[in-house]
Formats: sequence, C-alpha cells, structure tokens
Amino acid sequence: MNTSRPAFWVSPVMCAAVLVAGVYAYFSGLGDTRLPWLVGGISLLVAVDAAEFRSYPVRTPRRVAAGLLLLRTALYVGLAFVDGSGLARLLLLLVPFTAYFAFGLPVAVLLALACFAVALVSTPDWYAHLEQTSDLVMFVVGLVLTLTMAAVAVRERDGRVRLQESQRTIAELSAAAERARVARDLHDDLGHHLTAIVVQLEKASAFHDREPEVAKAAVLDASRSARRALGEVRESVRSLRSFSLPSALEELAAGDVTLTVSGSPDSFGTGALHALYRAAQEGITNARRHAAASHIRVAVDLGSECASLTVADDGRGMGAAAEGFGLLGMRERVALAGGRVDLASSPAGTVLTVTIPGPA
Repeated sequence: MNTSRPAFWVSPVMCAAVLVAGVYAYFSGLGDTRLPWLVGGISLLVAVDAAEFRSYPVRTPRRVAAGLLLLRTALYVGLAFVDGSGLARLLLLLVPFTAYFAFGLPVAVLLALACFAVALVSTPDWYAHLEQTSDLVMFVVGLVLTLTMAAVAVRERDGRVRLQESQRTIAELSAAAERARVARDLHDDLGHHLTAIVVQLEKASAFHDREPEVAKAAVLDASRSARRALGEVRESVRSLRSFSLPSALEELAAGDVTLTVSGSPDSFGTGALHALYRAAQEGITNARRHAAASHIRVAVDLGSECASLTVADDGRGMGAAAEGFGLLGMRERVALAGGRVDLASSPAGTVLTVTIPGPA
C-alpha cells in the first residue's frame, strides 16, 4: 500500500484555525490558554507536515508512518490541554484522517472510535449540558466527514497512479509498434532495393560486350539503389538505438530549415519522442517535395506538462489535396502516444502542430 499522504492542506488549515482561536482566547481572557506552548506545538506540527510534503510522493515505510502518527497524536493531545478556546480538540480529527493513507480504512475507523472515546471521557456530565452534547454530535459528524474526505483523496491518488501506469504502457506499446514498423521497412524496402541491384547488375553483365552504354547505365542505377538502401538502413538503425530527439532533429534540419528546441526530453518516453521526430520528418519532407517552400521553421518545446512541435513553411499549401499515407501514419503514431495533430494550410504556407502530453 502506498503510505504517502495527499491533501496536505487539511492539517495546516486546521492548525491555523486553532492558532487564531487560541490567540483570541488568550488576549480576550477566555479560558486558560498557554500561548507559548500553543505556538510551539503548532509550529512543530507544521514542521512535520512540511517535511512529509517535501518527500511526497515517495513511499513512506510503515514504521516511519506509525511513528509520525504517534508524534502527531501526542501533539494534538498536548495542544488540547494548552488551548483555552477548546478548538484544539478538533485536531484529533486528523488522527484517523492521516491513518487512512498509511494503514487503510479498518485502522482509521478504529482510531476514529478511539478519538470519540477520548472526547467523551474528557467531557464529563455531557448528557446534562445541551451545548456539550451538541459539541460531541458535531465531533462525530467531523469524524465521518474526515473519513469520507480521506477515502476520496485515496481514490484520487490511486487514480493518478493508474493513469501514470497506463501512460507508461502506451509508451511501451508505441515503441514496440515502432520497432515492428522498422522491421517491416527493412524487409520491404531493403528487399526491394537489393532485388533492383541484382537485376541491374545482371543487366550490366549481359550488355557489357554488346552495348556498353546500357551496361554503364545499369551499373549507375544499381549504385543509386545501393545508396538509397544504405540511407534507409542507417535511418532505421538510428531509430532503434539510444534516441536523442535534439540530435536527431539537428541531423534532419539542414539548409532551408530553422530549428529551435527548448526544454528537456528526460521526462518523455521513447514513443513520444519518436512520434515528434517522425512528425518533424514528415512535415519537412512535405514542405520540400510538395509545397515548394523556400524556408521551413521547426520549433520544439519540451515542457513539464506537454511536448509540442511546430513545422511551418512558406510554400503553396496543400490546396484541396487529400492527406496521404504519410500524414495518416503520423496521426496514428501521435495518437498512440496520447497526443493530437493540427494542420492548417493556405496559399501562404502550411503549419503543422503536434502536441503530446507529458507524464502526470
């Protein structure tokens, strides 16, 4: 069980309310408030909460969680004795609230019953005074609301954990799909080029004596096919090894491309980074081959909440042409990473925007 505690704001808010009430009671002469002890105890509580907040969401060992719970309970009881306003007793509501996150519902319910017993014992003759009876009823209501709030916070925390696990699974599936695609590319494209090379070399051998010019052209065609095959193999191998998005984009951008990269790729999975790279590759290729663009601008922002890629060109736009297989494949790849693709095209140029959320 994850013993880290969300909803840290509950304890400081209640401590602030107790402090305000105690200071008011001290200067108004209501009750017997020992102000230095009250301020010191609340300061220690706030320090404990701050230390736990800094370590969140690291899993807290059960032994440490139990020690912190005992320390807090002792402080709550001590504050109840030095607070003349009587409001410090409400801090006992935090005992089952904190225990819920570390030890679950059964332990929290038992501690809630124990807190009610302490409040009952510390209020003698409560049945003879309507005000004290009302205070006990409100204390019970507070215990119920506290347990309910803790249950909601635990469900929200567990939901975030499941969401992060789902995102990691999606990233792994996206990487597996990319590897499968690369394997298909190697099989189909490389096989095609090797077949073409064999045919051209056989042709050159057959026409070597009778038509030297035809044989020479066949050798040149075989050489071009070999270079294309080598380029595709290098690209596929580069996508399979340790991937650095900024370095890959720098290799991709040349001449007519202005590249800007900001942020860090460390918080994004391999699938998301590959999707951004392939989107940039597709956008640059379309701008060069089909839009007749003279300048292309690529901007990548790897923020803490999301990663965005923008490819803008000054070409002639897509017009009424339908999206080809390249754009459709890019949309599928980005969708696997949990992102979206926006495409705006006009006679003044095309702007491709890809947004992929980061880990929660």
